[in-house]
Amino acid sequence: MKKTMRIVLAILAAGMWIGASEFIRNELLFKYIWIDHYSGLGLLFPSAMINNAVWGIWSFVFAGTLYVLSRKFSLIAAAVLGWVMGFVLMWLTVANLGVLPLMILLPAVPLSALEVFLALLILRRIDPVTI
Repeated sequence: MKKTMRIVLAILAAGMWIGASEFIRNELLFKYIWIDHYSGLGLLFPSAMINNAVWGIWSFVFAGTLYVLSRKFSLIAAAVLGWVMGFVLMWLTVANLGVLPLMILLPAVPLSALEVFLALLILRRIDPVTI
């Protein structure tokens, strides 16, 4: 398989994993936390199709970012940097806007770290890092 095709396939596969992981966590497991929190703020939780589409785009952009990190850093370093860039910065932003339910972090921290680590394994499995 050509190198370009492996890169595209790796990013697509990792992006699908990230999207599925995010969907399971935020729509199936913990959506009630988001809805209750937003309701307490007098807001509706944004879950229109456009919101979901943007999260889908985010998943593939994040997968592409993880791909680049996986070429420049060790697996652990790429996982830590990717997790901080993808999740910690997002949570800081959402918290700064006052719409982050802090209790969501208890399950989200380990699940998001696992999400990043498995995405990196997918990337490296499909397009192995050569030294």
